Amino acid sequence: MKKIAKAGSGARALKTRLTKKKVKPSSRRWLERQLNDPYVKRAQAEGYRARAAYKLIEIDDRHKLLKPGQRVVDLGAAPGGWCQVAVARVKSTPEAPKVVGIDYLDVDPVPGAIILKMDFLDETAPARLEEALGGPADIVLSDLAAPTTGHRRTDHMRTMHLCEVAADFAISVLRPGGHFLAKTFQGGTEGGLLDILKRNFATVHHIKPPASREESVELYILAKGFKGRIEVDTRSAAPEPS
Repeated sequence: MKKIAKAGSGARALKTRLTKKKVKPSSRRWLERQLNDPYVKRAQAEGYRARAAYKLIEIDDRHKLLKPGQRVVDLGAAPGGWCQVAVARVKSTPEAPKVVGIDYLDVDPVPGAIILKMDFLDETAPARLEEALGGPADIVLSDLAAPTTGHRRTDHMRTMHLCEVAADFAISVLRPGGHFLAKTFQGGTEGGLLDILKRNFATVHHIKPPASREESVELYILAKGFKGRIEVDTRSAAPEPS
């Protein structure tokens, strides 16, 4: 199934290579990358469900987003790695959970988090989340990406649309001063998303954490300091009685 490549003079780390002939070249490359990825090995050793947990850890180490007592929403929570990080950093407990993960996929329980199996686009989702959290969110996290089609531009546009929808959702559940962190992709279709975020947040940053593979086009967009929802006074538009 696999063999270990020899390291010349001890200068290079040992690498695992697959030798099974029936594996497709693309699958072979992915499997070898996983087997040799230090973040994958670290996640297995430290009990995280996915290497993506380290992306959130690295972003939070730099930007200091997650603080004890904060209410956190994790959109697209499966398999639960970001929930694990959020629970630890806001000190959420099973008795007083401060983290809610939402996904239409099954997610194994995360101690200290409430997992809602539903689509965050469901019209009842904002109320369900606020009820579960006991109030508006301090931070909305999203590591969502659309299922890939193999066509790079199509995949990019689908994920960007997801990010825009996640931003709209964040605006509906955040408290004033709250933050939004979401996966996006490098490319030319970010204008609409940036307009939404700049109108509603004090600052907007692009981040590529070290755990994000160098060859990947993914970026994370961090919007800090939610300005608060603007309430429209419909009475001013009502016609005067005749």
